Formats: sequence, structure tokens, C-alpha cells
Amino acid sequence: MQVFEFHFNPKVKPDLIFNGFCFEPQNIYEKRLGGLYLAGALKGVLPQNIHLLEHLTQTIKQQYYKNSLRNPSKALQEGLKLGNTFLENISKKGDVSWLGNLSFAAISLKNFELNFTKTGEIKIYLLRGGQVIDIDKRLKFEELEPYPLKIFGNIISGKLAEDDIILVLTEELLIPFQKLLTEIAALTPLNERDLKEIFKKREEVLSKISGLCLLISLTKAALPRKKEMILGSRRPVKEFAFKNIFSTSAFLSIFNPTLILRRVSRLRKLIKKPAFNASALLSIFKMPHLPSFRFNLKFNSRKTKRTPSSSSPSLPRTEARFLIFILVLVLIVGFFFSKREEKINLKIYQETFRQIQQKTNEAEGYLILKDNPLLQERANSLLKESQNNILNLIKIYSQAPQGFKNQITELENKISNSLFSLNKLTEIQDPKLIFEVNPREFIPQKIIAENNNIYLFSPYAPNLFKINDRTKEGAIMPIDKKFNAAAVSNGSLLLFSKPNGFTILKDGQFQQTITILTLPDYTYNDFSSHQSNLYFLDEKNGQIIKYSYLGNSDWSPPEAWLFPSTKKAIEAKSIAVAGSVWILNKDNSISRYYAGQLQETLKLNIFPVLKDFSKIMAVSGLSYLYLLEPQEKRMVIINRTGEIIRQFRSAKFNNLLDFSVSENGKTIYLLNGLKVYEILF
Repeated sequence: MQVFEFHFNPKVKPDLIFNGFCFEPQNIYEKRLGGLYLAGALKGVLPQNIHLLEHLTQTIKQQYYKNSLRNPSKALQEGLKLGNTFLENISKKGDVSWLGNLSFAAISLKNFELNFTKTGEIKIYLLRGGQVIDIDKRLKFEELEPYPLKIFGNIISGKLAEDDIILVLTEELLIPFQKLLTEIAALTPLNERDLKEIFKKREEVLSKISGLCLLISLTKAALPRKKEMILGSRRPVKEFAFKNIFSTSAFLSIFNPTLILRRVSRLRKLIKKPAFNASALLSIFKMPHLPSFRFNLKFNSRKTKRTPSSSSPSLPRTEARFLIFILVLVLIVGFFFSKREEKINLKIYQETFRQIQQKTNEAEGYLILKDNPLLQERANSLLKESQNNILNLIKIYSQAPQGFKNQITELENKISNSLFSLNKLTEIQDPKLIFEVNPREFIPQKIIAENNNIYLFSPYAPNLFKINDRTKEGAIMPIDKKFNAAAVSNGSLLLFSKPNGFTILKDGQFQQTITILTLPDYTYNDFSSHQSNLYFLDEKNGQIIKYSYLGNSDWSPPEAWLFPSTKKAIEAKSIAVAGSVWILNKDNSISRYYAGQLQETLKLNIFPVLKDFSKIMAVSGLSYLYLLEPQEKRMVIINRTGEIIRQFRSAKFNNLLDFSVSENGKTIYLLNGLKVYEILF
């Protein structure tokens, strides 16, 4: 196996980190599992995530080599499973900044057996006989769920041949390398000099981008791994020398307080044993950040007694005392260094805190001018930026003096209160519960309000569940049909069953079931009613299908309502019609269509930060749009220009499935699991 790792301009983008991690078997047990090769990149890096790739890698690696009785595929699966848990725990602590920004590839190789997976914008190619094969196209990842978080999905397995090359590229290198892949595939054998020559031809382009290129060549000879900082030279292996210990990076590694504490703990355990073990004692002083050294230390040749339990020579007492003296000296110097570092960091954090205060004061100045929407928006932006900064400050500097901590907390509360007020957010401690369904009777998924009744239904189970809003009594209305969506039209309730069936409910009684014509290759996933017309959303084709009511329960043939030239609503999530047609898009923007043409698209800038709206609703005659966001446990009401009217949030809204609005728009009904809550607006 021969491994080459090239880092292209790692400092060009401060908010981008990337690295490769190659683990070759170190003993007979690890050889049963073969090599593990990991590569990752993280965009938009926050200070708390600067070491995320290293921590994720160590988590996967430790689990991979934990049990040598497993096969490599199972070992990789278990490693990735623990990696998912590691990332999930980070998210549960509130840090989701890495979501959507993390790209990661995991590859295991034993002999010529390949197992691999990836997530994000990172590519894995197989170079064989001059050909380039995009092998990660076979990966199909499941839709991500917020909890439990699943970042790594399927594992692909296969057989490789001698001289095959696995090539891993991070996102920014994908386009520039398209013209280089064939040249690299033609190299036989793969070697550093020719690779650099190929890169040099594209130096002008490669010098402006930042990324990782990892190559694994399956050769018979076990050659050393090459790691290059483009276009630098490979560092030779160094003999041990004290001058190397006191080089800048090595010196900092020695006096790292965390490492010092670990060494003290290990030393305490070691000196309790009857005799010192030389290799064990030396391992205490092993510095992980030092260059690769070969230790050629010679100890006193006098004979020392062996204990029966020790298989290696014990360390002479004189040398042991000397090493203990060195360790104590390191502890003392390290203590002073850590104290000095604390003071420097405190000054940095205090300066950051002062800058946040300035932004907050500037925002408060804008808030005074309430009649100026532009200045209000500017204040909102400054306050959100200040809150992000202060939350990062809290995470980074958890060991701050209590007085400084109090200042930070006080400012954070002040910013939050201003944002709540500016974004018209109301926290509801105890929302009004109007009904709770018995799960033995019915498990609802959808809700619709009509007249003085509330109806619950599900696309997975037959029947309709009716709740009287006045008496707060509920009962099942038996019908052997499952319903996917519902809307109120002309004083009746229209219940839609896929693919093209309607059941009409009027005056609390099922009237009839009708079938409508459909366009070929169209799949209806949501619909809305307005002025006796039905508007269906087809997320696959992005089209809106219109049906006009002809009377006597008859509907016109389907009409593709959007003009051919207008932008389609592909992968949209929800539709609402009230004068205009409002579409909730995949990216949480809201598009307004009128007369078959796209008129505008609204992008909301609200606090708390928008994550994922699930449904939009409008009421005829009112200028409001209602939006549900389960992840933030809230309802958002905006006007038709995107201005926030009200927000309602509650910790009890922990399983929001659907919502409906009364005909006057003043009452919102929320289906939260089995419970129905009411909000008066």
C-alpha cells in the first residue's frame, strides 16, 4: 500500500479546515481488520469546532479497531455508528453549525477488499488501467432526521486489483481535477515526482483553491505514506536530539497542560509497581505533536534485578530519578505557561466582549426609531450577530472568572430580550389544551378546522375523528378511507385520498365520494381551495394543477396553471391560496404566484434562526400567512410582504405535526402528537 496526501493552500480560507487520517495496522490484531483511511473537510468553522475532524476521526478509529474478531465491513459500520452518535451529541448541546458544512469519507482496505462510505461534497474515484470510475455514485443516503441524527449511511463493498488507485477529493478540487484525473490514472507506477509534475501544469488554478487530495495505491510493496503541503517537500525522519525537543512546535507540545496532567497520572500508577518498566516510563514522555523520532538512548549497562512479572528490563534508579526530576520541572514551567496563556486569553475575550457591547449599543440606538423599517431591520441583524458571538464566547471561555461570567450572562439576556421584542416572539408557558386523543381509538397525523368543529385524520389509518370546539367532546366518524389532505370549500369539507379521490363532508355527514381526472406522470402531495377552485401542488414537476367547480359535484378537467416560461416550484413543501398562490419552497423561502406567473419570492430573516418550515396556510379575506416550524416549536404569522406579525412558541410544542386556522383567522389549532392546543391570535 502506498499513500499520498496533498494539502492545497490550507490557509487560503480561514473558515475551512480539511485533513486526511491514515491508520495502518500496528499489531497482529489490527492486521485482521486492515487499514483505515479517513478524509474530511469542514466549511464555516466556528472556534468550538476547530478540532471536530480530529475528534470524529479518533471516535471512528477506536471503535473500528476495538474488536478484531469482526470483519472489516462490520468494524467500519460500528465505527460510523459511533461517529453518528458523536455528532448527534454535539447537536443536542445546541451546536449545529457543522450540519450541511461537513464532508467526510471513510475507507477500509484489507488485502484487496474495499469498504467505504461518505457524506457531503467529497468524491471518491477508482483509477484502474487508465480509466476513471466514479464509485461513490452507488451510495444512496437516507433522508436526514434531526434526532436521532444519522450522517453516515450505507456502506459499499467491493474487490480491488493490484495497481488500483483510490482517489479522494474535497469539494473545491473537484472541478480543477476533472482535467487531471486521466493523467493521474495513466501513471504506472504512481509516484510523487510525476504527481507534482502534473500539479505544476495547473499551478495557476490550484494556487487559488484550498482542498485535500488523498491517493491510495494498491501496490505489493509497503511504501511509506507521503504527506505534502503543496508544493512543499517531504520531511525526512529525524534522529532524536534535544534541539528537536526545544523546537517551537515540540516545546509547545511538552508544556501543554492537558498532556502534563495525563503524564502525572500515568507516572503515579507506574511508580507504585515493584520495578520501573523502561518502555512504559518512556511512553509517558512521548509527545504526539513531535516529528517522527527514532530513539537511540543508551542506559547504564549495570545489571538490575527483574521482577517475575516483568518481561522487559527495569530502568536503573538513577535514570528514573532523573526522569522524575525532568517531569517535575516540566510541570512547574507548564504551570507558569498556562497562567500566562490564561491572562492573554482573558484580554482577548474581554476585547471581544467589548466589541459585542458596541454592536448591542448601536442596535439599541436604531430601535428608538421605530417608524423606520430599514433601521429596525439593521438593529435586528446587529442583535442576531451579537447573540451568535456571545454564545460562542460562552462556549469557548467556560473557565472565565465569575465576575466576567456574570457580565457575559447579563449581556446575553439583554440581547435575547431585545430580539424577542423586535421579532414579536411570545413564549407560552402553559398553552390551552382543548383535547387529547386516546391512542387506542385513533392516532392522528393531520388537522382541519371547519365551522365549529375540528377534524383529525391520517394517511395511514381509516376513519375521521371529530372534536366539537364548543363542547370539547370527540368521537370517531367511521369510514373505510384514508385521507392525505383536506380543505374547506363552499361550506363543505373536501377530504382528499391519493391518487385522485374526494370525499365530501357537509353538515357533519359524509355526502359522496367523487373521482377527478389527473394529468399523466403527476403526483399530488398538497392542495388548497379558493373561490370554488382547487389548486394541487405537484412537488415532482413543480407544477400547480387547477380544477374549476362546474356544479352538481362535477369538476373541470385538470389544467396546468403555471405558464411554461415561469419558474416551477420543484420540491416545494406546501401550498396556500388566498388571492395569490403561495408556495413554501424547499429552502424555506415563500414564492407568490399570480395568474400563472411568479411574482416575487420572500426570504424571512427572523429570530430564533429559521430552520425548517413544514406548512403554510392562508385565510381568504385576511392579509396574513401562517407558518409552522416544528424544530423551533413555534407558529409564525407574517403579512404578505414578509413582515413578522406574531410568533408563538412553547416548550410543550414538542411534537408538532400539523395546524389549522379558524375562518376568521383568530384561532390557531395545533396538533401536537395526540394533543390539540389552541392559540388565540
